[in-house]
Order: sequence, then structure tokens, then C-alpha cells
Amino acid sequence: MNYKEAISHPIFKVISQSAEQLNVECYVIGGYVRDYFLRRNSSKDIDIVAIGNGIELAEKVAFSLSEKPKVQVFKTYGTAMLKTEDLEIEFVGARKESYTEDSRNPSVESGTLADDQNRRDFTINALAFSLNKTKYGQLLDPFNGLEDLKNRIIKTPLDPNITYSDDPLRMLRAIRFSTQLNFNI
Repeated sequence: MNYKEAISHPIFKVISQSAEQLNVECYVIGGYVRDYFLRRNSSKDIDIVAIGNGIELAEKVAFSLSEKPKVQVFKTYGTAMLKTEDLEIEFVGARKESYTEDSRNPSVESGTLADDQNRRDFTINALAFSLNKTKYGQLLDPFNGLEDLKNRIIKTPLDPNITYSDDPLRMLRAIRFSTQLNFNI
């Protein structure tokens, strides 16, 4: 199914065109997509995942905008953020994470969209819209997050024992989402 209307704001076309010029695939992922399906007020916080260099994409987008917003780069996390109009847009390269028993900080390496969706906290936050020219607006939902939204369920994309052991703060996020959205865990 196609959801072009969900990404009708002009910024998404700028991001799409910038990604195409860099020959990079990119997607809107997480809260913006989740909130669209929940019909919550249009989110001003947008997360973009690029299959490649997210920082380079952020810089290209900023250069393409008439107001030339400043790009904040967070090298430690491999992310970049820019603010334009009333939007805050964070860019990250798709990544794969692995944890060791003695650390909550993951070992990070470049990855695919599937790798990036696997590392998300919940199925409802692993939903993504394609910003790529040939599949613009296509929903990518490998964990049936849309079904979980309809059924009002908070679930992890992978084994919850592993997900919560890797990052115990996700338990608190689950409780927060459950309370805010009136969902079951």
C-alpha cells in the first residue's frame, strides 16, 4: 500500500531528491510514521534513516534548502540534525547493533534497512515510509507494527528477553508508551 499523503510536506521531496543525487536510499522511520497511523497531531520530529552516510545526506538537504539551516553533527552516534520551519529532522545511517554482557553501549556497524528496523525498540517504531523515487510512500512493516497499532499492543521486534537485556531502559519506554497510548505490553 502507498501512503504518499503521509509524506506530502515539501521537506520530504527535498530529502528524496537529495538522496537520489547522492545515490542513497532513505526512509522516514519511527515516531513520525507511528503517529501518522495513530492520527496524532502531525509530528514535528522526523527521523530519517539512510542506507549509507546519514550525515552527508543531512548536509546535502541543508544545502538544498533556501534558508540553509545549520547541521548539528553528533559524530559519536553517527547522526546529524537540522531544524527547518517548525521541523526537527534527525538523520542516521542504517546500522546494526550488538551488545556485550558487560556493557549497555552497543557495538555499531553499517547495515541495511532491515538491520536498522531490527534494532528498534518496538514494532510500532520500526515502521518506515520509503522516500525513494520508485517506491515513494511505500510502507515497510516487517514486524506487523501496523497490526500492533490496531490491536494497541507494545511488542519488541526481536526476542524481548534479548531486547530488554541489551537496553533495560526500553522497559521504561514500553511503560511510558503503554500509559500514553493506552496500549497493552
